Amino acid sequence: MTNRHRVIFGHYGQDMTDDGLLAGPLDINASRHSRPEYPTVVAYPGLVLEDRGSQVVGALISFAPPRIVLRDRHGRDHTLRYADGSLRADIGGKGVPCRLVPAPATPTEPTRTASGSLDPGTVPARVARASRIWVEGIHDAELIEKVWGDDLRVEGVVVEPLDGADNLAERIRGFRPDDRRRLGILLDHLVEGSKEQRIADEIADRNVLITGHPFVDIWQAVKPAAAGIDRWPDVPHGQPWKEGVLAQLGIEQSSGEYWRILLGRVTSWKDLETPLLGAVEELIDFVAPPEDQS
Repeated sequence: MTNRHRVIFGHYGQDMTDDGLLAGPLDINASRHSRPEYPTVVAYPGLVLEDRGSQVVGALISFAPPRIVLRDRHGRDHTLRYADGSLRADIGGKGVPCRLVPAPATPTEPTRTASGSLDPGTVPARVARASRIWVEGIHDAELIEKVWGDDLRVEGVVVEPLDGADNLAERIRGFRPDDRRRLGILLDHLVEGSKEQRIADEIADRNVLITGHPFVDIWQAVKPAAAGIDRWPDVPHGQPWKEGVLAQLGIEQSSGEYWRILLGRVTSWKDLETPLLGAVEELIDFVAPPEDQS
């Protein structure tokens, strides 16, 4: 017998030599359809790859097996069928067939509410506490709801307008605050020597907290940039403040109509002045303290 022999294997008449396919011992346990192993490459966006079939070279745009999208240097996107080994990647300076694996998910910033608090997601509103926050007018209440509404629902805190603070002491007595029925009050123009400061000084109850801001009206607590103006006008003493502002700004709408526009321009705490932010946060912490079990 010669060293060469002819066998029928795959294609009729294929020549095989002693150092060929049948030269060594056979592994009878090997898979009949064993697949080649390819080096693993993470499919990060922008990764340059070459499709072995079409020879398209481009940056990775999307990887959603069995489809892959490459963008060539001319800006054209090519949607190609992906299989392990169908692409070449630069490995060690050589184009090597590879197996792609999805890139790890990129951590995202936590969602925040308009007040800047971490958004707890969809949670049912808490049953309202006995404690309350009082503000001077409806505009104050609407602004607080716009920015802190999510926080207030989670904490079960209700905000109520007072329609002025002239009878504040009497209103507080009627509310009858106690350890589980706290009262937080937000006053406009709470500055030394003001009427509001004198009213606040009359109140001495450890279950009542009065905070405020220095602005004549809650409108001023909205940053001028958010309102679309350079600054809030100075209104002469004795003149109704809102009407004076509208006149100096040349606004023909009524105060109610302009307030709707102004409120619509407030999207988050970033549109509000710092004194108001601190005052409201302090009130929420007071009427809904973290350790409160009510």
